[in-house]
Amino acid sequence: MNPVLQRVPALAMQLLLAASISMPALAPAAQAAPDMPAGQAGQPSRIDWWRQARFGMFIHWGLYAIPGRGEWVQWNERIPVGEYAKLADQFRPASFNPDEWAQLAKAAGMKYTVLTARHHDGFAMFDDGDNRFSSVNSAAHRDFVADYVKAVRKAGLGVGLYYSPLDWRYPGFFFPDLQRESAEAMRSQYHRQVERLLSNYGKIDVLWFDGGEMDWLNFGGDWAGAEWGVGWKKRAAEQHYAGAFSWRSEQVYARLRQLQPNVLVNGRADMPEDFHSREGDGALGDYDDRHPWELCTTIAGAWGYQPNMKPKPLKHYIQLLANVAGRDGNLLLNVGPGPDGRIDPEQAQRLREIGAWLEKYGQSIYGTRGGPFLPGEYGSSTRSGNTIYLHVLRWPGAKLVLPAIPAKVLRATLLGGAAVDFKQSASGLAITAPPGAPDPIDTVIALQLDSPAAGIAVR
Repeated sequence: MNPVLQRVPALAMQLLLAASISMPALAPAAQAAPDMPAGQAGQPSRIDWWRQARFGMFIHWGLYAIPGRGEWVQWNERIPVGEYAKLADQFRPASFNPDEWAQLAKAAGMKYTVLTARHHDGFAMFDDGDNRFSSVNSAAHRDFVADYVKAVRKAGLGVGLYYSPLDWRYPGFFFPDLQRESAEAMRSQYHRQVERLLSNYGKIDVLWFDGGEMDWLNFGGDWAGAEWGVGWKKRAAEQHYAGAFSWRSEQVYARLRQLQPNVLVNGRADMPEDFHSREGDGALGDYDDRHPWELCTTIAGAWGYQPNMKPKPLKHYIQLLANVAGRDGNLLLNVGPGPDGRIDPEQAQRLREIGAWLEKYGQSIYGTRGGPFLPGEYGSSTRSGNTIYLHVLRWPGAKLVLPAIPAKVLRATLLGGAAVDFKQSASGLAITAPPGAPDPIDTVIALQLDSPAAGIAVR
Protein backbone atom coordinates (compact mmCIF):
# COMPACT_ATOMS: atom_id res chain seq x y z
CA MET A 1 0.00 0.00 0.00
CA ASN A 2 1.21 3.60 0.50
CA PRO A 3 5.01 3.78 0.90
CA VAL A 4 6.80 4.43 4.16
CA LEU A 5 9.37 7.02 3.14
CA GLN A 6 11.74 6.58 6.08
CA ARG A 7 15.19 5.24 5.24
CA VAL A 8 14.67 5.66 1.48
CA PRO A 9 18.31 6.52 0.68
CA ALA A 10 19.77 3.66 2.72
CA LEU A 11 17.59 0.97 1.18
CA ALA A 12 17.95 2.39 -2.32
CA MET A 13 21.74 2.17 -2.07
CA GLN A 14 21.47 -1.32 -0.62
CA LEU A 15 19.39 -2.41 -3.58
CA LEU A 16 21.91 -0.87 -5.96
CA LEU A 17 24.66 -2.97 -4.45
CA ALA A 18 22.48 -6.05 -4.79
CA ALA A 19 21.63 -5.38 -8.44
CA SER A 20 24.13 -7.80 -9.93
CA ILE A 21 22.68 -10.78 -8.06
CA SER A 22 19.00 -9.87 -7.74
CA MET A 23 17.96 -8.52 -11.14
CA PRO A 24 16.22 -11.10 -13.36
CA ALA A 25 17.21 -11.37 -16.99
CA LEU A 26 15.91 -8.66 -19.28
CA ALA A 27 12.85 -9.77 -21.25
CA PRO A 28 12.47 -9.02 -24.97
CA ALA A 29 11.60 -5.44 -25.84
CA ALA A 30 7.92 -4.60 -25.95
CA GLN A 31 6.15 -3.79 -29.18
CA ALA A 32 5.31 -0.22 -30.19
CA ALA A 33 2.58 1.23 -27.99
CA PRO A 34 -0.95 1.53 -29.38
CA ASP A 35 -2.87 4.73 -28.76
CA MET A 36 -4.39 5.04 -25.30
CA PRO A 37 -8.20 5.07 -25.47
CA ALA A 38 -9.53 8.53 -24.74
CA GLY A 39 -11.78 9.44 -21.80
CA GLN A 40 -12.67 7.72 -18.56
CA ALA A 41 -12.75 3.94 -18.68
CA GLY A 42 -15.68 3.40 -16.35
CA GLN A 43 -18.47 2.26 -18.64
CA PRO A 44 -21.75 1.81 -16.73
CA SER A 45 -22.30 -1.65 -18.19
CA ARG A 46 -19.01 -2.77 -16.70
CA ILE A 47 -19.12 -0.99 -13.35
CA ASP A 48 -22.76 -1.56 -12.45
CA TRP A 49 -22.37 -4.90 -10.61
CA TRP A 50 -19.51 -3.48 -8.56
CA ARG A 51 -21.47 -0.40 -7.52
CA GLN A 52 -24.35 -2.58 -6.43
CA ALA A 53 -22.02 -4.85 -4.45
CA ARG A 54 -20.84 -2.05 -2.14
CA PHE A 55 -18.74 -4.31 0.13
CA GLY A 56 -15.70 -6.51 -0.53
CA MET A 57 -12.82 -8.32 1.17
CA PHE A 58 -9.18 -7.34 0.62
CA ILE A 59 -6.67 -10.12 1.37
CA HIS A 60 -2.99 -9.25 1.87
CA TRP A 61 -1.01 -12.49 2.02
CA GLY A 62 2.50 -13.46 1.04
CA LEU A 63 5.96 -14.19 2.44
CA TYR A 64 5.64 -11.22 4.78
CA ALA A 65 3.13 -13.25 6.83
CA ILE A 66 6.03 -15.39 8.11
CA PRO A 67 7.84 -12.68 10.14
CA GLY A 68 4.40 -11.27 10.99
CA ARG A 69 5.36 -7.61 11.05
CA GLY A 70 3.27 -6.31 8.18
CA GLU A 71 3.65 -6.33 4.40
CA TRP A 72 6.35 -3.62 4.50
CA VAL A 73 8.65 -5.60 6.80
CA GLN A 74 11.39 -6.02 4.18
CA TRP A 75 11.47 -2.31 3.48
CA ASN A 76 11.10 -1.07 7.04
CA GLU A 77 13.75 -3.39 8.45
CA ARG A 78 16.11 -3.20 5.44
CA ILE A 79 16.18 -6.95 5.00
CA PRO A 80 18.59 -7.76 2.13
CA VAL A 81 16.99 -9.15 -1.00
CA GLY A 82 18.78 -12.48 -0.79
CA GLU A 83 17.98 -12.95 2.89
CA TYR A 84 14.32 -12.10 2.42
CA ALA A 85 14.09 -14.55 -0.50
CA LYS A 86 14.96 -17.40 1.89
CA LEU A 87 11.50 -17.01 3.42
CA ALA A 88 10.19 -18.87 0.36
CA ASP A 89 11.84 -22.01 1.75
CA GLN A 90 9.65 -21.68 4.86
CA PHE A 91 6.39 -20.95 3.07
CA ARG A 92 4.28 -24.03 3.82
CA PRO A 93 0.79 -22.77 4.76
CA ALA A 94 -0.65 -26.06 6.02
CA SER A 95 -4.05 -24.54 6.85
CA PHE A 96 -4.55 -22.62 3.60
CA ASN A 97 -8.17 -23.19 2.55
CA PRO A 98 -9.48 -20.70 -0.02
CA ASP A 99 -12.98 -22.15 0.26
CA GLU A 100 -13.02 -21.08 3.92
CA TRP A 101 -11.88 -17.59 2.92
CA ALA A 102 -14.67 -17.36 0.35
CA GLN A 103 -17.30 -18.63 2.78
CA LEU A 104 -16.15 -16.16 5.41
CA ALA A 105 -16.45 -13.33 2.89
CA LYS A 106 -20.00 -14.47 2.12
CA ALA A 107 -20.83 -14.72 5.81
CA ALA A 108 -19.60 -11.14 6.21
CA GLY A 109 -21.98 -9.97 3.49
CA MET A 110 -19.16 -9.22 1.07
CA LYS A 111 -19.79 -9.54 -2.66
CA TYR A 112 -16.25 -9.61 -4.08
CA THR A 113 -12.69 -10.27 -2.92
CA VAL A 114 -9.23 -9.00 -3.93
CA LEU A 115 -6.09 -11.07 -3.24
CA THR A 116 -2.51 -9.81 -3.47
CA ALA A 117 -1.18 -11.72 -6.48
CA ARG A 118 2.14 -9.89 -6.04
CA HIS A 119 3.10 -7.18 -3.56
CA HIS A 120 6.10 -4.82 -3.62
CA ASP A 121 8.46 -7.55 -2.37
CA GLY A 122 8.22 -9.17 -5.80
CA PHE A 123 7.04 -12.61 -4.64
CA ALA A 124 4.50 -13.95 -7.15
CA MET A 125 1.64 -15.97 -5.64
CA PHE A 126 1.08 -17.65 -9.01
CA ASP A 127 2.86 -19.65 -11.69
CA ASP A 128 5.21 -17.25 -13.47
CA GLY A 129 7.09 -19.71 -15.60
CA ASP A 130 10.84 -19.63 -15.04
CA ASN A 131 10.64 -16.94 -12.35
CA ARG A 132 12.12 -18.62 -9.28
CA PHE A 133 10.62 -16.08 -6.87
CA SER A 134 7.10 -17.46 -6.89
CA SER A 135 4.85 -19.66 -4.79
CA VAL A 136 5.12 -22.47 -7.34
CA ASN A 137 8.86 -22.58 -6.66
CA SER A 138 8.55 -22.07 -2.90
CA ALA A 139 8.32 -24.82 -0.29
CA ALA A 140 4.56 -24.82 -0.92
CA HIS A 141 4.92 -25.70 -4.63
CA ARG A 142 1.45 -24.27 -5.17
CA ASP A 143 -0.27 -21.72 -7.39
CA PHE A 144 -2.26 -19.84 -4.75
CA VAL A 145 -3.92 -17.54 -7.26
CA ALA A 146 -5.34 -20.55 -9.11
CA ASP A 147 -6.75 -22.04 -5.91
CA TYR A 148 -8.13 -18.71 -4.78
CA VAL A 149 -9.82 -17.89 -8.07
CA LYS A 150 -11.49 -21.30 -8.21
CA ALA A 151 -12.84 -21.00 -4.65
CA VAL A 152 -14.12 -17.44 -5.00
CA ARG A 153 -15.80 -18.12 -8.31
CA LYS A 154 -17.44 -21.27 -6.88
CA ALA A 155 -18.80 -19.16 -4.00
CA GLY A 156 -20.45 -16.79 -6.47
CA LEU A 157 -18.32 -13.78 -5.51
CA GLY A 158 -16.53 -11.30 -7.75
CA VAL A 159 -12.89 -12.30 -8.34
CA GLY A 160 -10.27 -9.60 -7.80
CA LEU A 161 -6.48 -9.58 -7.93
CA TYR A 162 -4.09 -6.97 -6.53
CA TYR A 163 -0.90 -6.40 -8.51
CA SER A 164 2.07 -4.12 -7.92
CA PRO A 165 4.33 -3.20 -10.88
CA LEU A 166 6.76 -1.85 -8.27
CA ASP A 167 9.33 -4.42 -7.13
CA TRP A 168 11.88 -3.60 -4.40
CA ARG A 169 14.36 -6.05 -5.91
CA TYR A 170 14.99 -3.70 -8.84
CA PRO A 171 17.25 -0.68 -8.31
CA GLY A 172 15.64 0.69 -11.45
CA PHE A 173 12.55 1.60 -9.44
CA PHE A 174 14.66 3.97 -7.35
CA PHE A 175 16.93 5.19 -10.17
CA PRO A 176 14.93 4.63 -13.39
CA ASP A 177 17.33 6.64 -15.55
CA LEU A 178 20.67 5.74 -13.97
CA GLN A 179 19.66 2.07 -13.71
CA ARG A 180 17.75 1.92 -16.99
CA GLU A 181 18.36 -1.78 -17.70
CA SER A 182 16.98 -2.70 -14.28
CA ALA A 183 13.95 -0.44 -14.76
CA GLU A 184 13.22 -1.98 -18.15
CA ALA A 185 13.53 -5.49 -16.71
CA MET A 186 11.03 -4.54 -14.02
CA ARG A 187 8.73 -3.19 -16.71
CA SER A 188 9.04 -6.40 -18.73
CA GLN A 189 8.10 -8.40 -15.65
CA TYR A 190 5.06 -6.13 -15.15
CA HIS A 191 3.82 -6.64 -18.70
CA ARG A 192 4.44 -10.38 -18.63
CA GLN A 193 2.80 -11.00 -15.28
CA VAL A 194 -0.33 -9.00 -16.04
CA GLU A 195 -0.65 -10.96 -19.28
CA ARG A 196 -0.43 -14.23 -17.34
CA LEU A 197 -2.85 -13.18 -14.63
CA LEU A 198 -5.45 -12.22 -17.22
CA SER A 199 -4.83 -15.24 -19.48
CA ASN A 200 -4.43 -18.24 -17.18
CA TYR A 201 -7.19 -18.00 -14.57
CA GLY A 202 -10.45 -17.44 -16.39
CA LYS A 203 -12.60 -14.38 -15.83
CA ILE A 204 -11.11 -11.76 -13.50
CA ASP A 205 -13.54 -9.10 -12.33
CA VAL A 206 -11.17 -6.59 -10.69
CA LEU A 207 -7.48 -5.86 -11.29
CA TRP A 208 -6.37 -3.69 -8.37
CA PHE A 209 -3.09 -1.90 -9.17
CA ASP A 210 -0.76 -0.35 -6.60
CA GLY A 211 2.50 1.52 -7.08
CA GLY A 212 2.41 1.64 -10.88
CA GLU A 213 2.22 5.38 -11.50
CA MET A 214 5.15 7.24 -13.03
CA ASP A 215 5.20 9.60 -10.06
CA TRP A 216 5.66 6.63 -7.70
CA LEU A 217 9.12 6.02 -9.17
CA ASN A 218 11.65 6.57 -6.38
CA PHE A 219 8.57 7.10 -4.19
CA GLY A 220 8.03 10.52 -5.69
CA GLY A 221 11.51 11.87 -4.94
CA ASP A 222 14.72 12.81 -6.71
CA TRP A 223 18.43 12.95 -5.97
CA ALA A 224 19.18 16.35 -7.51
CA GLY A 225 21.98 17.98 -5.57
CA ALA A 226 23.14 14.76 -3.94
CA GLU A 227 26.76 15.74 -4.64
CA TRP A 228 26.23 18.70 -2.33
CA GLY A 229 24.86 16.57 0.45
CA VAL A 230 21.23 17.42 -0.26
CA GLY A 231 20.28 13.77 -0.83
CA TRP A 232 16.84 12.39 -1.57
CA LYS A 233 13.95 14.80 -1.33
CA LYS A 234 10.27 14.59 -2.08
CA ARG A 235 9.16 16.24 -5.31
CA ALA A 236 6.71 19.09 -4.91
CA ALA A 237 3.10 18.18 -5.63
CA GLU A 238 3.09 20.11 -8.92
CA GLN A 239 6.30 18.45 -10.14
CA HIS A 240 6.25 15.10 -11.92
CA TYR A 241 8.80 12.52 -12.95
CA ALA A 242 10.54 13.97 -16.00
CA GLY A 243 12.97 11.20 -16.92
CA ALA A 244 13.02 9.06 -20.04
CA PHE A 245 11.81 5.80 -18.53
CA SER A 246 8.17 4.79 -19.00
CA TRP A 247 6.07 1.94 -17.61
CA ARG A 248 4.31 1.90 -21.02
CA SER A 249 1.05 1.39 -19.22
CA GLU A 250 -0.87 2.22 -22.37
CA GLN A 251 0.34 -1.13 -23.74
CA VAL A 252 -0.81 -2.93 -20.61
CA TYR A 253 -4.17 -1.21 -20.77
CA ALA A 254 -4.72 -2.06 -24.43
CA ARG A 255 -3.77 -5.67 -23.81
CA LEU A 256 -5.92 -6.12 -20.72
CA ARG A 257 -8.92 -4.74 -22.60
CA GLN A 258 -8.24 -7.33 -25.33
CA LEU A 259 -7.93 -10.19 -22.85
CA GLN A 260 -10.67 -9.19 -20.41
CA PRO A 261 -12.82 -6.34 -21.78
CA ASN A 262 -14.94 -6.10 -18.63
CA VAL A 263 -12.26 -6.27 -15.95
CA LEU A 264 -12.39 -3.25 -13.64
CA VAL A 265 -9.15 -1.37 -12.91
CA ASN A 266 -8.46 1.26 -10.30
CA GLY A 267 -6.45 4.43 -10.80
CA ARG A 268 -2.98 3.47 -9.57
CA ALA A 269 -1.22 2.55 -12.80
CA ASP A 270 -1.46 5.58 -15.13
CA MET A 271 -4.30 4.18 -17.19
CA PRO A 272 -8.00 5.06 -17.54
CA GLU A 273 -9.64 4.07 -14.26
CA ASP A 274 -12.97 2.41 -13.68
CA PHE A 275 -12.87 3.43 -10.03
CA HIS A 276 -10.71 5.52 -7.74
CA SER A 277 -9.04 4.21 -4.57
CA ARG A 278 -9.16 5.99 -1.22
CA GLU A 279 -6.93 4.41 1.43
CA GLY A 280 -7.49 4.24 5.19
CA ASP A 281 -10.29 5.27 7.53
CA GLY A 282 -9.02 8.85 7.44
CA ALA A 283 -9.50 9.03 3.66
CA LEU A 284 -13.29 8.72 3.80
CA GLY A 285 -13.58 12.09 2.07
CA ASP A 286 -16.57 13.78 0.52
CA TYR A 287 -19.67 12.65 -1.31
CA ASP A 288 -18.96 11.75 -4.96
CA ASP A 289 -21.56 10.15 -7.22
CA ARG A 290 -19.83 11.12 -10.47
CA HIS A 291 -16.69 8.98 -10.22
CA PRO A 292 -16.94 5.43 -8.83
CA TRP A 293 -14.67 5.05 -5.80
CA GLU A 294 -13.72 2.63 -3.08
CA LEU A 295 -12.32 3.07 0.42
CA CYS A 296 -9.88 0.32 1.40
CA THR A 297 -8.86 -0.12 5.01
CA THR A 298 -7.80 -2.87 7.41
CA ILE A 299 -9.87 -4.72 9.97
CA ALA A 300 -6.91 -4.54 12.39
CA GLY A 301 -3.23 -3.58 12.31
CA ALA A 302 -1.19 -3.52 9.12
CA TRP A 303 -2.35 -4.84 5.76
CA GLY A 304 -0.16 -7.92 6.10
CA TYR A 305 -0.33 -10.31 9.04
CA GLN A 306 0.53 -9.21 12.55
CA PRO A 307 -0.32 -11.56 15.42
CA ASN A 308 -2.81 -10.59 18.10
CA MET A 309 -4.25 -7.61 16.27
CA LYS A 310 -7.68 -7.04 17.82
CA PRO A 311 -10.53 -5.79 15.62
CA LYS A 312 -12.41 -2.65 16.56
CA PRO A 313 -15.96 -2.86 17.95
CA LEU A 314 -18.71 -3.80 15.51
CA LYS A 315 -20.05 -0.24 15.68
CA HIS A 316 -16.91 1.07 13.98
CA TYR A 317 -17.29 -1.09 10.87
CA ILE A 318 -21.05 -0.64 10.50
CA GLN A 319 -20.78 3.12 10.78
CA LEU A 320 -17.85 3.15 8.36
CA LEU A 321 -19.84 1.09 5.85
CA ALA A 322 -22.86 3.39 6.22
CA ASN A 323 -20.68 6.47 5.79
CA VAL A 324 -19.00 5.02 2.69
CA ALA A 325 -22.27 3.95 1.04
CA GLY A 326 -23.83 7.29 1.94
CA ARG A 327 -20.99 9.01 0.08
CA ASP A 328 -21.70 6.71 -2.89
CA GLY A 329 -18.60 4.55 -2.50
CA ASN A 330 -17.62 0.92 -1.86
CA LEU A 331 -15.80 -0.44 1.19
CA LEU A 332 -12.96 -2.95 0.73
CA LEU A 333 -12.10 -4.32 4.18
CA ASN A 334 -8.74 -6.07 4.52
CA VAL A 335 -7.67 -9.17 6.39
CA GLY A 336 -4.11 -10.49 6.57
CA PRO A 337 -4.04 -14.30 6.94
CA GLY A 338 -1.23 -15.77 9.00
CA PRO A 339 1.71 -17.81 7.66
CA ASP A 340 -0.40 -20.97 7.92
CA GLY A 341 -3.14 -19.40 5.76
CA ARG A 342 -5.72 -18.92 8.52
CA ILE A 343 -7.56 -15.68 9.21
CA ASP A 344 -7.41 -14.64 12.87
CA PRO A 345 -10.47 -16.16 14.64
CA GLU A 346 -11.37 -12.93 16.45
CA GLN A 347 -11.26 -10.98 13.19
CA ALA A 348 -13.30 -13.69 11.48
CA GLN A 349 -15.92 -13.45 14.21
CA ARG A 350 -16.18 -9.70 13.73
CA LEU A 351 -16.72 -10.25 10.01
CA ARG A 352 -19.57 -12.65 10.76
CA GLU A 353 -21.11 -10.02 13.03
CA ILE A 354 -20.98 -7.50 10.18
CA GLY A 355 -22.71 -10.09 8.02
CA ALA A 356 -25.42 -10.61 10.63
CA TRP A 357 -26.11 -6.86 10.62
CA LEU A 358 -26.29 -6.87 6.83
CA GLU A 359 -28.72 -9.78 6.91
CA LYS A 360 -31.12 -7.42 8.65
CA TYR A 361 -30.25 -4.08 7.09
CA GLY A 362 -28.53 -4.98 3.80
CA GLN A 363 -31.25 -3.48 1.61
CA SER A 364 -30.09 -0.06 2.82
CA ILE A 365 -26.56 -0.78 1.50
CA TYR A 366 -26.64 -3.17 -1.47
CA GLY A 367 -27.88 -1.85 -4.78
CA THR A 368 -28.22 1.69 -3.43
CA ARG A 369 -26.70 5.00 -4.41
CA GLY A 370 -25.64 7.69 -1.98
CA GLY A 371 -27.90 10.60 -1.10
CA PRO A 372 -30.01 12.52 -1.62
CA PHE A 373 -29.05 14.04 1.75
CA LEU A 374 -25.39 14.89 2.07
CA PRO A 375 -23.53 13.12 4.88
CA GLY A 376 -23.15 15.09 8.08
CA GLU A 377 -22.78 14.79 11.82
CA TYR A 378 -26.05 12.87 11.91
CA GLY A 379 -24.78 10.14 9.57
CA SER A 380 -25.65 9.54 5.92
CA SER A 381 -28.35 8.47 3.48
CA THR A 382 -28.71 5.99 0.65
CA ARG A 383 -31.48 5.49 -1.90
CA SER A 384 -33.01 2.85 -4.13
CA GLY A 385 -36.27 2.90 -6.08
CA ASN A 386 -38.81 5.03 -4.22
CA THR A 387 -37.00 4.69 -0.90
CA ILE A 388 -34.51 6.82 0.98
CA TYR A 389 -32.64 5.08 3.80
CA LEU A 390 -31.44 7.30 6.61
CA HIS A 391 -28.45 5.97 8.55
CA VAL A 392 -28.71 8.02 11.72
CA LEU A 393 -25.47 7.43 13.58
CA ARG A 394 -25.76 10.37 15.99
CA TRP A 395 -29.08 11.93 16.91
CA PRO A 396 -28.71 15.70 17.31
CA GLY A 397 -31.58 15.72 19.80
CA ALA A 398 -35.23 14.74 19.80
CA LYS A 399 -35.54 15.54 16.10
CA LEU A 400 -33.38 15.27 13.01
CA VAL A 401 -34.08 18.10 10.55
CA LEU A 402 -33.11 17.53 6.92
CA PRO A 403 -33.43 19.74 3.83
CA ALA A 404 -36.70 19.83 1.88
CA ILE A 405 -37.06 17.43 -1.03
CA PRO A 406 -39.29 17.66 -4.15
CA ALA A 407 -41.11 14.41 -3.34
CA LYS A 408 -43.80 13.48 -0.89
CA VAL A 409 -42.84 11.20 1.99
CA LEU A 410 -45.67 8.68 2.30
CA ARG A 411 -44.39 7.01 5.46
CA ALA A 412 -41.30 6.56 7.60
CA THR A 413 -40.44 3.33 9.39
CA LEU A 414 -37.57 1.75 11.22
CA LEU A 415 -36.23 -0.70 8.67
CA GLY A 416 -38.16 -3.88 9.36
CA GLY A 417 -39.94 -2.31 12.32
CA ALA A 418 -42.29 0.33 13.70
CA ALA A 419 -43.48 3.61 12.22
CA VAL A 420 -41.45 6.77 12.85
CA ASP A 421 -43.05 10.18 13.31
CA PHE A 422 -42.10 12.84 10.80
CA LYS A 423 -43.24 16.22 9.57
CA GLN A 424 -42.67 17.44 6.02
CA SER A 425 -42.95 21.04 4.96
CA ALA A 426 -41.58 23.43 2.36
CA SER A 427 -38.73 24.28 4.74
CA GLY A 428 -37.56 20.75 5.47
CA LEU A 429 -38.17 17.26 6.78
CA ALA A 430 -38.18 16.67 10.54
CA ILE A 431 -37.74 13.09 11.79
CA THR A 432 -38.59 12.35 15.41
CA ALA A 433 -36.24 10.05 17.28
CA PRO A 434 -37.89 6.66 17.93
CA PRO A 435 -39.25 6.05 21.44
CA GLY A 436 -36.71 4.73 23.90
CA ALA A 437 -33.00 4.54 23.13
CA PRO A 438 -32.17 4.76 19.40
CA ASP A 439 -30.02 2.00 17.95
CA PRO A 440 -26.53 2.61 19.40
CA ILE A 441 -24.89 1.52 16.14
CA ASP A 442 -27.11 2.78 13.31
CA THR A 443 -30.78 3.73 13.39
CA VAL A 444 -31.89 2.84 9.86
CA ILE A 445 -35.08 4.60 8.80
CA ALA A 446 -36.81 3.94 5.47
CA LEU A 447 -38.62 6.89 3.88
CA GLN A 448 -41.14 5.75 1.28
CA LEU A 449 -41.68 8.37 -1.43
CA ASP A 450 -44.32 8.95 -4.07
CA SER A 451 -41.63 9.12 -6.79
CA PRO A 452 -38.15 7.72 -7.54
CA ALA A 453 -35.49 8.88 -5.11
CA ALA A 454 -32.88 8.91 -7.86
CA GLY A 455 -34.46 12.01 -9.35
CA ILE A 456 -33.79 14.15 -6.28
CA ALA A 457 -30.74 16.41 -6.48
CA VAL A 458 -28.22 15.97 -3.67
CA ARG A 459 -28.71 18.51 -0.91
